[in-house]
Amino acid sequence: MPQITSHPQRIALHNEIHARPPEAMTGPLAISHMVMLADGPQREASRAHIAALLRDHHLPLPDAKSTHIRMDMGGWRLRWEMHTEFVTWSFSRPIDVAGFGEREPLIAADSAPRDWFDKLPGECLAALNLWVLPANSMEDPSLVKHVLKEETLVASTVADGHGEVYTDFTIHPDGYSRMVLLAGSVTPRRLGRLVQQLVEIDTYRMAALLGLPAAREASGVLGYAERELAELAGAIRVAGSHEEPQLLDRLTKLAGEVESQYAATHSRFSASAAYFELVDRRIADIGESRLAGLQTIGEFMERRLSPARATCEWATRRQDALSQRVSRISNLLRTRVEIEQQQSSQALLATMNTRQGLQLKMQATVESLSVAAITYYIVGLVSYVAKGAHAVGWPFSPETTAAVAIPFVALGAWWSMRRLHNRVFGE
Repeated sequence: MPQITSHPQRIALHNEIHARPPEAMTGPLAISHMVMLADGPQREASRAHIAALLRDHHLPLPDAKSTHIRMDMGGWRLRWEMHTEFVTWSFSRPIDVAGFGEREPLIAADSAPRDWFDKLPGECLAALNLWVLPANSMEDPSLVKHVLKEETLVASTVADGHGEVYTDFTIHPDGYSRMVLLAGSVTPRRLGRLVQQLVEIDTYRMAALLGLPAAREASGVLGYAERELAELAGAIRVAGSHEEPQLLDRLTKLAGEVESQYAATHSRFSASAAYFELVDRRIADIGESRLAGLQTIGEFMERRLSPARATCEWATRRQDALSQRVSRISNLLRTRVEIEQQQSSQALLATMNTRQGLQLKMQATVESLSVAAITYYIVGLVSYVAKGAHAVGWPFSPETTAAVAIPFVALGAWWSMRRLHNRVFGE
């Protein structure tokens, strides 16, 4: 085979389509899913944290570039994934469904060492307990009573009718939200995909809502900036030329505040928009349909997430519109200042031209006086020379010689001055 040079990222990019694949699952299962917001150092601390757990269990350690790990811990399984803004931890273990609705259900996260679990790096954004049960488990109404809040129950059939999912989107006293999946004739691989999609709906829902506090905070800043811009626009219409520098300074400061606030929130709003889209896709992926008398997950999300999504989108549009308005008014004011500066420059040039004309006239007068003065001094020298020459036989008197020399000297002086003038001014 001929050898070709591969791109340095070829293998990584090719394997991206296989990143974070769903696991094949067989119920009944208890699953605990944690979403921990983490910055750069905390993500590295998260990798070290899972390495410490694997080391304690004498299991292979992750390498420095691992972004997802799946490991059988003996009686329970651990799944760890590193994302751009957060790290997810998923714990799962088999459970016995006998008496499930009669006591507090088993929590998969309790399988992890308590001291280790309590030190998960980052801040918890979402925590979900999901139970995968046989299809007939909801025949006993006590399941809803003991696991979910019946007054806020949301449910639908999923996987084209092969399963049912129940949740209440409520944080329970243990700090977790809860979801129950009744799996009928669902293959293990499809069940794994379905569980991952349900978990990601809860994860991306919370990640998308991170933009809401930023949008609410930005609303106050944008309101002030819009009022300030309106005042500036009104002031610019009636301002005199002496007021324009102060207005331009205020407008420049306002533009700086708007752009600073835009830079601080734009990435958050963009991320929220992407997470909202992911929620929509995951809801579409689970293939849900209505159960009699209950809201579907899609309907619940549409009603409850739409205001938050609209708030984030409106904040983004207000930022863009305000930035464009500030730019337009800044350009108008700068254009006005530049026109006035050009008018001032033209007036100054006209004044300079007038002065230059006067200087040329004065220079012409001075040149005439200079010719007379030069002629006077040169004729004086000629007179002295003529006196000496007359003493040795020069036939003309010094006075006659001086008188005859005056026109020639004056003409020579005038010609020399004109030549110098032409050389300097290019005339």
